[in-house]
Amino acid sequence: MCNSVERFRAYVMVGFIALAGTLGACSVVPGQRMDTPPTLDETGGEYSKDPAQKTQIPITDINLALIRQMGTQAGQQKLSPDLMSLFGKPGAYTVGPGDVLQITVWDHPELAAALGQPAGTTRESDAAPGFVVDEAGNIQFPYAGTVHVAGDSTDTIRRKIVSRISRVYKSPEVTVRITSFRASQIYVDGEVGKPGAQQINDIGMTLTQAIGRAGGFTGAADQGEVTLVRGGTTYPINFNEIVRSGHNPNDLVLKPGDMVRVGSRDEHGIFVMGEVNKPATVLPMRNGRLTLAQALSEAGSINPNTAKAKELFVIRTSSTGEQPQIYHLDATSPVSMVLANQFALQPKDVVYVDNGGLVKFNRVLNLLLPAINAGLTAAIVTK
Repeated sequence: MCNSVERFRAYVMVGFIALAGTLGACSVVPGQRMDTPPTLDETGGEYSKDPAQKTQIPITDINLALIRQMGTQAGQQKLSPDLMSLFGKPGAYTVGPGDVLQITVWDHPELAAALGQPAGTTRESDAAPGFVVDEAGNIQFPYAGTVHVAGDSTDTIRRKIVSRISRVYKSPEVTVRITSFRASQIYVDGEVGKPGAQQINDIGMTLTQAIGRAGGFTGAADQGEVTLVRGGTTYPINFNEIVRSGHNPNDLVLKPGDMVRVGSRDEHGIFVMGEVNKPATVLPMRNGRLTLAQALSEAGSINPNTAKAKELFVIRTSSTGEQPQIYHLDATSPVSMVLANQFALQPKDVVYVDNGGLVKFNRVLNLLLPAINAGLTAAIVTK
């Protein structure tokens, strides 16, 4: 029976040696390729064993040449033609249903009664005293009858009123102004101080004005993830890219019915895991940018006791189904942190720091020790 115990111990030692050799040979050498997991077969029941179903993903070293290439690509990026079409200057305000007009005919105080008197208690949503444009775009004015004003400027409306009442009054002096803007509005949602509807007035509405009127960006706002929805079309807007391209966000003019949504940094985190002191989901900066060095710093830096700093990877996947990208950085040299500080991460990137071979062996050993002790105990008992 003693021989059986010795044989069991010998088998265990041989297993440990083989396991150590396997773990030592599993390191990923930069320049090699990784295989994606096998795909399901046609029945969808089991994984296919056909090697042709695997896709090899190249590993790209993070070096000075790559940093320069990415910097050149970022510098050459231009705003899309669709986004450029949104820039311009606000046009003249045109009246619409719900707007309230104040129409004054000078030297004829008898017409002032047509404006009505302000209510004793008013709410913000209540119309101001004046001529309310109905749903058909018309108003009723004394001696002018029904006047269609929707789509007209105040100057056009003034000329219409003068033309109508000139049959009663000789050379009337008429003033038209808008006292309540209620026809045209946009909606601001997301990470702003006061989400909700914003009225467009006679000075127009630009993107920065809309966000300012909504209370500005909150601390959780991602200024690189602003979305404008207009007529069923979505326009992604990055404030940082607009400024870098030499354009002013205040020149981006909004139109009635637009919706602006400011994204949250919580939705675009970077996952830092592996042998770091504080594995975490790191949020991008307020301008939407985050470098590899910043992400590692937020995660407490690399664990010097367990990490294999030569094997630091950034795994980047695409929401469009394109092939993932894997970047490798040898972080053993202080110079590597200079590269890491210039390597820009993207939302949902995974930063992974591999562990050393001894750490792997120790962890597997801790998993096997309970089974080994149970086997030895059983052998001694049976003896």
